[in-house]
Amino acid sequence: MTRDQLARAIADCALLRGTFTLRSGRTSSYYLDKYLFSTRPEVLIHLAALFAERVASYSGAPVARLAGAELGGIPLVTATSLRTGLPCLFVRNAKKGYGTAKQLEGRLERGDRVVLLEDVATTGGQALEAVAVLREAGADVVGIIATIDRQEGARENVEGAGIRFDALFTKADLGIVDEPRAT
Repeated sequence: MTRDQLARAIADCALLRGTFTLRSGRTSSYYLDKYLFSTRPEVLIHLAALFAERVASYSGAPVARLAGAELGGIPLVTATSLRTGLPCLFVRNAKKGYGTAKQLEGRLERGDRVVLLEDVATTGGQALEAVAVLREAGADVVGIIATIDRQEGARENVEGAGIRFDALFTKADLGIVDEPRAT
């Protein structure tokens, strides 16, 4: 599947039209339902290959771990871990209230270079929250790679925090034209 075919497949299965409230609180006339593409093996396998290529492009010391935030990042990081052979970490939205009471699942060594994989980035808020958890645990978070950048501030916010930001696709790649911003 070519990159353009993959973009079309994502748009065909995950692009919804209507009025939606985003995590950022903004309203939008479209919604990219990450679960409608991240649960499709015929899409996920190709996304894992693209993520693996981006991870391989990082310079300096090798990336030691991949991370994904609950819940949408988990299938992405798992598939990419299988593709790259790199171990992965799962970042919970909050510490669990039982057992080990962890917010970060998986093994992390202090100073490990980590790349966080994200589903749909709007402002980058959830990704930056996950980065804070990873850093608190000792990770050197060197980048965030989003599946789709809605181009509503994620890049600026992530890069403003001193972290490399990449996206496999933008909303334009999926055929979404700019809309007037509602509040």
